[in-house]
Amino acid sequence: MEKAGDFFDRLQHGTEAWLSRRKRKARIKKEKQKAKNPVLDWIEAFLWAAGMVLLINQYIFQAYQIPSGSMIDTLLIGDRIIVNKLIYGPELLPGFVKLPSPVKPKRNDIIIFENPTYISKGIAFDIAQRVIFMLTLSFVDIDRDEQGNPEAHFLIKRAAAMGGDWIKSDRGNLKTRFSGEDHWVNENEFNASSGMAHTISRLMNDSDYPVLQAAAKASAFLDLGLPVPSALRSEGAGRIQNPDSFAYEAARLTLIRGANPHNVNYRMRLARNYLGWYVPEGRILPLGDNRDNSRDGRYFGPVNSSKILGKGAIIMWSWPKLSRVGRIR
Repeated sequence: MEKAGDFFDRLQHGTEAWLSRRKRKARIKKEKQKAKNPVLDWIEAFLWAAGMVLLINQYIFQAYQIPSGSMIDTLLIGDRIIVNKLIYGPELLPGFVKLPSPVKPKRNDIIIFENPTYISKGIAFDIAQRVIFMLTLSFVDIDRDEQGNPEAHFLIKRAAAMGGDWIKSDRGNLKTRFSGEDHWVNENEFNASSGMAHTISRLMNDSDYPVLQAAAKASAFLDLGLPVPSALRSEGAGRIQNPDSFAYEAARLTLIRGANPHNVNYRMRLARNYLGWYVPEGRILPLGDNRDNSRDGRYFGPVNSSKILGKGAIIMWSWPKLSRVGRIR
């Protein structure tokens, strides 16, 4: 039977050997670090920082710059905002496989999504653009048009209508018939009753609509090859810089449809203006708060909720109106 003294001797020797090996490895590691090229140190630190920035931007928060006035007064041109990408489920990779989330976009959320009308330059370019965009915190965007302006790859709008809603435009004012109801609700009245803080900006006044409708009817006469009545000739049409294209088209089509009652195409296009649009389940209609100057879901249709990449969270920089910095509503 082994003596207790021998056992403790062997334990002591083993412990000393293990500590010696550990100390030797630590010394070798330290010597390697001292011998490492300072340039490699910088490269290693940069790659580590870049990786962290990509991870945060891809899965948690991402910085964006507002390129247009379509969301005035909620968001102004040049505002730099933070988008919460975790809330609705981030993409596993840029442009691929959206992860699930129990949280779904709600009515009046500020959402960011890929522009349905965007024409891709290829998968490799899209990934490179998004990586560079994230690494530079939105300061560098290589995706530009022939004039050097940033392409509208992503859009930021308000979730104005949800799946199951019917919506229509009445002189630029959105009206909604909610799922399961039989009456139309004015958007401003609904927002006021729901305690929504945002306002819908308009560039057109009610007094502009008679001029706009006269110009639309004059255009219809020209399309029909008929002389324009003197009562429809107005010099005021030119002063309307951002006309309500839907009201214009409705007035124009009404006259053309009357002259061509047999034309099914005109009847269907006109019906859309008066009957409204249906938002299918699982989709959201995004609209800009600056209704007369926004290319939004009224033109490209509702977007699939699975394509929504995040929710506008914070205005982190707004110059010169620093008082606007804060939560996006």
